[in-house]
Amino acid sequence: MGHALNAGQQRAVDSGNRPLLIIAGAGTGKTQTLAHRVASLIDRGADPRRVLLLTFSRRAAMEMIRRVTRLADARAKPGATARPDAGARMGGVARLDWAGTFHSMANRLLRIHADALDLNPAFTLLDREDSADLIDRVRNDLGLSRTDRRFPRKGTCLAVYSRVVNTQSPLRDCLEGAFPWCLEWEEPLRQLFAAYVEAKATRSVLDYDDLLLYWFHAMGDDALAARIGALFDHVLVDEYQDTNTLQAEILRRLKPDGSGVTVVGDDAQAIYGFRAANVGNILEFPRLFDPPAEVVVLEQNYRSTGAILDATNAVIALSPTNARHAKDLFSERRGGTKPRLVTVADEAAQVDYVVEHVLERREDGVPLRQQAVLFRTAHHSDALEVELGRRNIPFVKFGGLRFLEAAHVKDALACLRWAENPRDALAAFRVAQLLPGVGPRLADALWRHVANEGFALTDALGRWNPPPPAREDWPALVMLYGHLCTVAAALPGVSWAPQMGLVRRWYQPHLERIYDDARVRLGDLEQLEQLATASPSRERFLSDLTLDPPQATGAQAGPPHLDEDYLILSTIHSAKGQEWDTVFLLSVADGCLPSDLATGSAAEIEEERRLLYVAMTRAKTDLTLVHPLRFFIRQQSRYGDRHVFVPRTRFIPDAILDRFDRVTPGTGNTESAGPPPSVPRVDVAGRLRAMWTRPAV
Repeated sequence: MGHALNAGQQRAVDSGNRPLLIIAGAGTGKTQTLAHRVASLIDRGADPRRVLLLTFSRRAAMEMIRRVTRLADARAKPGATARPDAGARMGGVARLDWAGTFHSMANRLLRIHADALDLNPAFTLLDREDSADLIDRVRNDLGLSRTDRRFPRKGTCLAVYSRVVNTQSPLRDCLEGAFPWCLEWEEPLRQLFAAYVEAKATRSVLDYDDLLLYWFHAMGDDALAARIGALFDHVLVDEYQDTNTLQAEILRRLKPDGSGVTVVGDDAQAIYGFRAANVGNILEFPRLFDPPAEVVVLEQNYRSTGAILDATNAVIALSPTNARHAKDLFSERRGGTKPRLVTVADEAAQVDYVVEHVLERREDGVPLRQQAVLFRTAHHSDALEVELGRRNIPFVKFGGLRFLEAAHVKDALACLRWAENPRDALAAFRVAQLLPGVGPRLADALWRHVANEGFALTDALGRWNPPPPAREDWPALVMLYGHLCTVAAALPGVSWAPQMGLVRRWYQPHLERIYDDARVRLGDLEQLEQLATASPSRERFLSDLTLDPPQATGAQAGPPHLDEDYLILSTIHSAKGQEWDTVFLLSVADGCLPSDLATGSAAEIEEERRLLYVAMTRAKTDLTLVHPLRFFIRQQSRYGDRHVFVPRTRFIPDAILDRFDRVTPGTGNTESAGPPPSVPRVDVAGRLRAMWTRPAV
């Protein structure tokens, strides 16, 4: 965003060291404001090495570093005398040593202070799938997979554990609020989680949630909290509305007096309650410190037209005043067409309308990639996807298999993880079972052998007697770990990156034996080699991939996109932070938005209202909300034409309909607010009464 700072942004940038809350409405230049504030702090004498910038994605952190660097360079005066800390102020990304996600910063701090936390500094990180596998292993060891009644599956168990950790709520409260069907298993789950914690400690591994949990408990010790807090003069947090209870408490303990703390966010875009995000953090922040935080509200929107903002303001204004920070977005892009509220007969008519108008907008000069179709839940686009395919309209749908969930990627990374941490049993099991003739029983026996050998991995592998099918391949495995463990340790100054190539060359014959599409999968391993060259160490490489993995995988690679243009399909959650010229929102009906699964409490309903607000504020010029009157019940197809009628979403009541143009396709009717046209009246009721009136004799 290239505009000069407006008055609100400038006030936020120039604020002093007292705690500061920047309420940044949708499209109001949040990133620019935060970058200017960091650059201004440095310009005023702050040491960038003592600035902690916490974001919710690695990409956001890198973008912030790029902007701050550019701004700092622009502010530097030619011929000025170099300051003593000039080395920290020049040299690109070195300006901000501590910028990244909460989890990546926790990973660094825990390794630095591992001794004080009784942690092995060489701990490895489990991704979600590995964590679920370990909890499943513990579940089996405790006999919980063989109960008379169905015990929760591993994914559910991990979700319960994660929610308890991140909300810091008692297990029973968590079960009652989010997993009521698991209440009967409260005590077995408690036993399972205790055993899971012990299993992680034995293996020197941490899961994703442990990073925050360990940081939180580290900050509970006064001496250690003071030591960590003293590393930073300024702490800035982006997307503060998405923080959970642990993250908010970590921030409070980092800077108990609030000095140097800046948080940026928008309570109206708090839509991640299902991930334990707590909108109360941003609502209560002004009163968190003494003296109270300064609050700056950014209301000038640089994205949408005035007509779109009039509608979005009206939607969010209906939420209770105690559940939001008041703001009224405005734009210098006055006018524009009102958002359309389109009522159609059913889902099939919804698809026809959207496809027709997507093509119409394309003919008007709006490329497909500047148009998006949003929806509350992924399956809401099923029928649309079929029709787009039938009409040969290219599209990309946000979502899919994450890079680290692809089996061949997990195989290769397990090789490095086991070298990094010989106690990592999950990595050991995975590597061992890549060899022919080695199953779970032998893999477990191998890991126990390594443990008995004091985790001297290379020596232990050399003294293991493999099964006959694996004997031919065994020397290559021993040689691989001789390089990964011994050579790297003996030559610490040598780049570690070639180790990924060693792993690929060892793994390739096994990959070709295990997978039919090995050639496609090898491309992902070559990508891993490229990524390795950018990491300073093996530990950093493994940690960064776990905390912020790429999205693409050869496991789902298909024919290449030959089209120069494609339509965007996305859930509302995935669309946050994005913008398009034209936006269509599907199924704006009660039961879909709000979802009928998210109306159990007032807080859930308010989050659904914010979801609608987020969807609407993605549009720059043209916004259409589609309301199908009728949904067919597919599960009951044997009964024929079963359907239900659904009302328009409760979040657009009659009182704010004047902010929309109402459209009913097929009737030629487009209604703007105002009295309906005058039509002759037909007294049907009178005629019906006359049918039963006995004629006079």
